[in-house]
Amino acid sequence: MAAEESGGRRGGEELEAAERGPGEAYHMFALMEDLLEKLKLLNYEEEALRRHHLRPLSRHYFALPTNPGEQFYMFCTLAAWLITKAGHPFEQPQEYDDPNATISNILSELRSFGRSVDFPPSKLKAGYGEQACYVLDCLAEEALKHTGFSWKRPVYPTEELEEEAITEDDAELTLNKLEEEIVEDETDNEEDFIDLNVLKAQTYRSDMNESTKQEEILESTTDAAEWNLEVERVLPQLKVTIRTDNKDWRIHVDQMHQHKDGIESALKETKGYLDKLHNEISRTLEKVNSREKYINNQLEHLIQEYRTAQAQLSEAKEKYQQGSGGVTERTRTLSEITEVLEKVKQEMEEKGSSMTDGAPLVKIKQALTKLKQETVQMDIRIGVVEHTLLQSKLKEKSNMTRDMHATMIPEATIGAY
Repeated sequence: MAAEESGGRRGGEELEAAERGPGEAYHMFALMEDLLEKLKLLNYEEEALRRHHLRPLSRHYFALPTNPGEQFYMFCTLAAWLITKAGHPFEQPQEYDDPNATISNILSELRSFGRSVDFPPSKLKAGYGEQACYVLDCLAEEALKHTGFSWKRPVYPTEELEEEAITEDDAELTLNKLEEEIVEDETDNEEDFIDLNVLKAQTYRSDMNESTKQEEILESTTDAAEWNLEVERVLPQLKVTIRTDNKDWRIHVDQMHQHKDGIESALKETKGYLDKLHNEISRTLEKVNSREKYINNQLEHLIQEYRTAQAQLSEAKEKYQQGSGGVTERTRTLSEITEVLEKVKQEMEEKGSSMTDGAPLVKIKQALTKLKQETVQMDIRIGVVEHTLLQSKLKEKSNMTRDMHATMIPEATIGAY
């Protein structure tokens, strides 16, 4: 199901990019490559990735969907690091944090930098796409500004101008040039000199040998076809080529005149076609302009309706953005209320279990029984004490009466005497 949703989302984004323009579908890849270069300038591999044990990014990491959960965590990690790098302290998000709250905090920081956000926050939940690349690219630019980095003009390396390679071509053989070539060959190849005296002696000797022979009628025994084949085989070797001096300015002037004549002849032929093409294009442009005016007049009310609908759409987007911010705050409040409700439910369950439990009642009964037993024992002790007290009082009273009788008897005897 998640794969189908991601596929549908991706198809919708491609359709929307195709509607905006033919090259808009590749804008995300170019933006991702620029983002990667800016992250390398900020040394993100050492400061961000190694600290969280993450792998380096590929050229199209946030442009194509691979693993939405991993991509969203990488997006939040890099966004928090870039915000901190730009001078705004930002707490590093964890894996189990609320994604809506994290995205809302990141977008609020992005707005604080003066960047516009004209897309819903739900676009960032996937962890990839043009919106994710846009947010990270803006944060990377703010981080580069905060660190004092500035783009400079490129410095191109100086290349040495190579001499133009001019091919050797066959030139007409003139007497002066041939003599110069012969002189150069003689100066360059001194080892190949032929002694004229020796040559004359050999020629004289061969003539003498031939004169000694009988004069015979000269008749060729060579076939004409073989002779022609031999001539064709040896003819390229007999061809004289002269290397032209490419540094001579006269040759360059002649070449310039030849090119000029060629350009003028070609211009005469093409000028008529160009004039004809110019007239056709002018007539076509006039037709297009008139047709455009006619279409604008016919579709004026539709254009007005479109502008009105566009204004209503922008207002609805603004209301949606405001509502999405309020939803985030209410979601956080709802989570807090849910936690309090869970605590209250837990306390109610504990009290309910304690009320239905019969153990306290049994303890109360046992305590009452024990109190009754102790009361009986106390009553017995009180009765014993009262009995003892009564006996002591009776004994004391009897002692007092006995003492009184003892004192009264002697007085009676004294009165008798």
